Amino acid sequence: MTTLKTRPRNRTALATMYAGAGLTVIVTLVPFIDRAVLADHIKASYPAYDSGAIDAAVAAYLAILSTVGALGLLGWLGAAWAARAGKKWAYGLATGLLAVAVCITIAALTVRDTSGDVGLAPLLGWLQVLPCVAGLAAVALWRRTA
Repeated sequence: MTTLKTRPRNRTALATMYAGAGLTVIVTLVPFIDRAVLADHIKASYPAYDSGAIDAAVAAYLAILSTVGALGLLGWLGAAWAARAGKKWAYGLATGLLAVAVCITIAALTVRDTSGDVGLAPLLGWLQVLPCVAGLAAVALWRRTA
């Protein structure tokens, strides 16, 4: 059986997975570093909200984005482990996780809330695309073992 260690293209896919995991961490931390992006978006969408309501909405978004980021990181690490271990189902796992990530990203970019605006600040929605690009690259670079 051919293992990942003997397939240079899979090493590249594995490195891309680790890069995607790093991007996921960065994308997850950005809203915490600059909470103003979320707060300004909510304030513009709901001008009648007072500062307490805006803070509550920001906290809710941070909880959601943290959960998605943590699950994404677990997905990256699980797929990388499976690929490194030479599991036959690793490619299917990586492809499935990519499909889920793309669906979540499309939702982040397009779902509108009651104000008519996109619910998530557009900058944060577009940042969600970066790990998806890494996922697409990893799946495209993958060479399945026979």
